[in-house]
Amino acid sequence: MSEPDPRQRIARWPFVEPSFGAVLLAALSLTTAGLLAGCERPASQAAAPSPPSVTVAQPVKRTVTDWDEFTGRFEAVEEVQVRPRVGGFVNSVEFQDGAIVHQGDLLYVIDPRPFEAVAEQADGQLSDARAKVELAKRELDRGLNLVQTSAVSEQVVDQRRQALQAAHAAEAQAEGALKAANLNIEFTHVTAPITGRVSRHLVSPGNLVQGSDNGASTLLTSIVTLDPIYVYFDMDEATYIKYSKLWFEGRRPSSRDTANPVQVTLAGETKPSHDGTINFLDNRLDVSTGTLRSRAVVKNTDLSILPGQFGRVRLIGSAPYEALLIPDVAVATDQSRKIVFVVKPDDTVEARPVMLGPLDEGLRVIREGLKAEDRVIVNGIQRARVGAKVTPQTAPAPTGGKS
Repeated sequence: MSEPDPRQRIARWPFVEPSFGAVLLAALSLTTAGLLAGCERPASQAAAPSPPSVTVAQPVKRTVTDWDEFTGRFEAVEEVQVRPRVGGFVNSVEFQDGAIVHQGDLLYVIDPRPFEAVAEQADGQLSDARAKVELAKRELDRGLNLVQTSAVSEQVVDQRRQALQAAHAAEAQAEGALKAANLNIEFTHVTAPITGRVSRHLVSPGNLVQGSDNGASTLLTSIVTLDPIYVYFDMDEATYIKYSKLWFEGRRPSSRDTANPVQVTLAGETKPSHDGTINFLDNRLDVSTGTLRSRAVVKNTDLSILPGQFGRVRLIGSAPYEALLIPDVAVATDQSRKIVFVVKPDDTVEARPVMLGPLDEGLRVIREGLKAEDRVIVNGIQRARVGAKVTPQTAPAPTGGKS
């Protein structure tokens, strides 16, 4: 094969296809040129976001009174165990289990026939005693007439006078036996001694019951009063000392001589539903628990409370005082302290530690840490940052509700 003409090779060089490296170099050059051109244009400034919106409100200032809460148990003012005073077979039960009975209502009937027979016997003995009294009177009258004519001696008159006295004694004894027999007949009808709710009957007709006046008789049923009703609760020693100090300072009346008010919340309720007053404090603290047994009497007109129920008892715990209150949702927790977020005059947020008091009609009492003119964040706390600006919107003054 012959060698190609060198002129032909020289003629093809300008038309050789570009390599990959040349292409990449050209692309980078264009990109760099574009970036340099772009840097020459002025950069646009991004719009700054507006401060987050929060709802603020000033504390409510009003007169409040502290209440202390205790756990109490209800008990009946009066409770009676119904027992028979005479023994015998039960003829009938005259009440419905669990019903309301009134004083004097018939509950049980015990077979009265044995007692009626005893009463008839006592009545006959009384008639015999009265007849003997009449005879002794006539004999004494005759003796008094005869002694004037010395027909009988003074000794005979004295004997007849003694016989009359013995006849009167026998008459009185017979009258007592008849009264006892009639009482036993009356006791065969067992009646309700008080008005209240009766329990179930514990003895059915046909059963024999024992009767006595010494507590050994058969238990028939029980009755408890419902309106009013007692609630017992235990007051700890520290609270008792606080109340005593307030009494000595003249800022709170003592419950021993004043019927201080209480409010009772039943299980399942969120606010007090019954009102009452203190009517008893024990004379010493329980040495095993360090508590003072206390009692309040509560109205129960709807009979909704039963003895044995539990309830929360609120007792007035201070003298009235001026306080600042805020919604409870505005209070946050920072480790071991309570704080609220306050918007300062320059609309920046400040975390303010506070000392809390009790709830009063749905609002939280703030004892320390706030002023009346402070703007407290009550909604949007999660959007607030300490030291950052916010857009405050004023909320209506909180009024709270019954708690």
